Amino acid sequence: MHADVIIDVPFHDVDTMNVVWHGHYLKYFEIARCKLLDQFHYNYKQMLASGYAWPVIESHVRYVQGIEFEQKIRVRAILKEWENRLKIEYQIFDATTAKRLTKGYTSQVAVHIETREMCFQSPQVLLDCLNAWSEFKAE
Repeated sequence: MHADVIIDVPFHDVDTMNVVWHGHYLKYFEIARCKLLDQFHYNYKQMLASGYAWPVIESHVRYVQGIEFEQKIRVRAILKEWENRLKIEYQIFDATTAKRLTKGYTSQVAVHIETREMCFQSPQVLLDCLNAWSEFKAE
């Protein structure tokens, strides 16, 4: 399962060398992650409504080539793990040439909002959303 978003790099995301500041890559990952979560109807509002927060506990970015102002990029988020955590991998490509510019991943775990306890398995509500989505896609 994956989702793609197209982003036109804005001026306020670049540094004095006209290259995207390294911290903004995580923002681009987040935009693609939200689109991915929307596909199976378990984005942040649904997470909170179900009684769980999903903080990012780990992130990694491999900067392959700098991204510049006004460059059109395609960010792909790929769901890799979901049984015990959400692990999502990302790839950023130049939207025109399809050259890969960046890759990375994030890991998130479920935390029960009421007790503030971390879950060592993903809650059933996530699995139900994924199952409903996969059944819908199979039709």
